[in-house]
Amino acid sequence: MKQASSFEKVAARCWNLLNEGKPFTPIFVTGTMLLFCVSQLGSTHFLQALGLSFLLVVPLLTMYFIYDFPLFLRNYLWIPFIIYLVIWKEAPISLWLFALGLYFFFTVFFWGTLYYHLRIGTSWLNFTRFWKLVLKNSDSTSGNAQEQMPKFLLVLSIWTYYLHTFNNGEMNAGSDEWLRLLGFYLFIFVFSFILHRNLFDWKPKVIPTYTNNVQPEKPLSEKVVVLVIDGMRKERFEEANTPFLDELRRNGTDFSQMETLYPARTVVCFTSMFTGTYPFEHGITSNMVWKLGIKVESIFDALRKVNKKGRLLGIAHLVDSMGDDVETVTAVMHNDVADRNIIERAKNIMSEQDPDLLVVQLISTDQTGHSRGVLYDEYIQKIEEADALLKEYVEWLTEKGKMNNTTLIVCADHGQADGIGGHGHLDEGERYVPFFMHGPHIKKGHVVNEKQSLVSVAPTIAYLLGAPYPNHSRGPVLTEAIRKEEQN
Repeated sequence: MKQASSFEKVAARCWNLLNEGKPFTPIFVTGTMLLFCVSQLGSTHFLQALGLSFLLVVPLLTMYFIYDFPLFLRNYLWIPFIIYLVIWKEAPISLWLFALGLYFFFTVFFWGTLYYHLRIGTSWLNFTRFWKLVLKNSDSTSGNAQEQMPKFLLVLSIWTYYLHTFNNGEMNAGSDEWLRLLGFYLFIFVFSFILHRNLFDWKPKVIPTYTNNVQPEKPLSEKVVVLVIDGMRKERFEEANTPFLDELRRNGTDFSQMETLYPARTVVCFTSMFTGTYPFEHGITSNMVWKLGIKVESIFDALRKVNKKGRLLGIAHLVDSMGDDVETVTAVMHNDVADRNIIERAKNIMSEQDPDLLVVQLISTDQTGHSRGVLYDEYIQKIEEADALLKEYVEWLTEKGKMNNTTLIVCADHGQADGIGGHGHLDEGERYVPFFMHGPHIKKGHVVNEKQSLVSVAPTIAYLLGAPYPNHSRGPVLTEAIRKEEQN
């Protein structure tokens, strides 16, 4: 299986500029305006008016970059838009229609059809379903139509109004327009601040102290293997026919209330899982990584202190956070063979490198959720395929003598919501993930119903392998899963 090339890594970062909602809005608005006005761009006077009017919408774009309006909060975005129509009484209908057409062309046809066909082999007819997913998606990505539409329609309306004002020479130092615009922006800022202060209250609580509930004295396990089924929604996992994973769960310890991180984006979740801390500390706040690398130690750094080795087998996005500790796999392959190829690569890594810790990321379930939706049979099918592949891999490990004293951790990094399999802001289906442990030192047939967090993954691995905790690890070791005699 091919590694992710340098070009793919750069392309993935560029794509995140369009995938993540924060950078998408200013990029889309600017591109739309330039395309709409392309016939007038040869005029110096027009270009000057275009630039000056753009400066007037920068504060609005900045506020929309700072404040997300996901889930039910997106409904409030129409209030400033309606107020604009009442005060300015201007409706650039041709620009609105052009922007809406361009938006749905990008999301439904370019992204939902062409992009997914070229990258993972979805049908050329994927647009027949994808448009419904875009309208239902509730997370702050570019594919959240109900959030993006009121944002770009308002910004474009204000921009084009002041473009015409500057172009006609009607904007001067004494104009009342300055006060009107300033008052409107002040309202939006206060409105957004109040909404987020009083209604944006669903983030998980941060553990205030560093890991200290137990100290590792000697290794319990020779190896730890973490099997992550990316984007596996808990309730859909329960509905799937997964005999192997069910057996592991029955004969191990199941954490029924395992909570993911906020925002529940893949790179954020993986980073928190393997550093033991939160985005405000490790520095990765979305899939769009502005500054490569993490600010704290990872479990891989901790293992190196005791001359042990860990590897993370995953897609190119994870390099932005974990760097050289990632064995990349290309994400440009048909989705029906992606997980199969990853399992074969995982066998090679264990045979050739024999790491003490191996993390394997299966991606087909997540990609199916994004391209086809989580409430369809295709999504269940990918979970069932993952079950069969993981059974094959664990049996291969057993055959090679790699399971004699190995702890298995099986989990998802986040769930997925309805729509385009969106995830990030903890909509229904995202927040709680499947998580269970199995091994000779793990309690059998045990269920932990108390709420836990994925930040406990790194310190638990450190405890099992006899390594120090990563220096900013906050999650407690999951001692509920470890047999009492082993703790003593």
